[in-house]
Amino acid sequence: MARIVMKFGGTSVADLDRIKNVARRVKAEVDNGNEVAVVVSAMAGVTNQLVGYCQSLSPLFDAREYDAVVATGEQVTAGLVAIALQELGQEARSWQGWQVAVETNGEHGKARIESIEGEELIERMKLGQVPVVAGFQGIGPDNRVTTLGRGGSDTSAVALAAALKADQCDIYTDVDGIYTTDPRIVPNAKKLSKITYEEMLELASVGAKVLQTRSVELAMKERVRVQVLSSFADIPGTLVVDEEEVVEKEIVAGIAYSRDEAKITVRRVPDRPGIAAAVFVPLSEANINVDMIVQNVAEDGTTDMTFTVGKTDMARALRCLEQAKSEIGFTEIISDPNVAKLSVVGVGMRSHAGVAGTMFKTLADRGINIQAITTSEIKVSVLVAAEYTELAVRALHTAYELDTSAC
Repeated sequence: MARIVMKFGGTSVADLDRIKNVARRVKAEVDNGNEVAVVVSAMAGVTNQLVGYCQSLSPLFDAREYDAVVATGEQVTAGLVAIALQELGQEARSWQGWQVAVETNGEHGKARIESIEGEELIERMKLGQVPVVAGFQGIGPDNRVTTLGRGGSDTSAVALAAALKADQCDIYTDVDGIYTTDPRIVPNAKKLSKITYEEMLELASVGAKVLQTRSVELAMKERVRVQVLSSFADIPGTLVVDEEEVVEKEIVAGIAYSRDEAKITVRRVPDRPGIAAAVFVPLSEANINVDMIVQNVAEDGTTDMTFTVGKTDMARALRCLEQAKSEIGFTEIISDPNVAKLSVVGVGMRSHAGVAGTMFKTLADRGINIQAITTSEIKVSVLVAAEYTELAVRALHTAYELDTSAC
């Protein structure tokens, strides 16, 4: 007997037929002798609709009331899944975040889970009942409903799996696993049977949208085995596991891309101590995350500072910099939203040289100029013009022999 948390995303519960399909999958796991808890997202499109209601009434809505509204989507789904399971003869009960209780901090709209009381759910599962938990939500220090931010149901599922000491957390989506790159761009991309927490975290943080970054961070911290698999096909998915479980480590596990970046260059800044703080502290205080940074020093004692921010943050970043112009002392700012970040990720980079060189030569051979570079122990990222995104992804996928590798 295994204890499993099964999480179903919005497309998996998009209508009543799909909810019935979810119920059949859950019952099959119980019939196999496993203890099962379920975490659900809102039905596809519902959260966007609820957010739209709040924004239509007030652009500066109260975040506490926003949470009260948008959390209802998951509550509806949890109740419907419980009813569908009961109709199949499987005892089930829906649980809202506060009933579990999923305790969070007080950051409404982007709360972080602090603890989960799992004892009651464990007792229910031992008695053969399936708890169906509303994802994406918890309860704050003020006893009000909180939400975890978009994609937060993945985090709910992993946190619940840790609290329940589950053997595995299965994330059911509209894809059947994690691929070496986006199959829509590279049709012969390969599905990975296993990927390490670190690789998945890097891929999620640089553009791969299969799993939410916070959920991977939590899985790595709590050592929760996660499996990504399809709600619509009964085939094996991809396991996200400790590095020790991956016997043969590929040099490169995957190629990710993100078109959500914007490039900003602050021109002719005085090259003096503290100038980087003068540029980046105002952005930090405005909660604007900066990613890639490149600094070029000229002979006249000035420097150009180029960095990237999220595309949706570009206007706010430019405003912050203009407000700090007297302190920074720049002559002009140049912005470019038409860029893309390409990343090559793999734990095998630790023991193999030449990964970055292969990336740079491959792009150069196709006339693609690199505008910025960042690296980590298992990742190399570059910034290129957005128009070259698909060409670059295909070229890199081939260069690292991912088209033909057995994954």
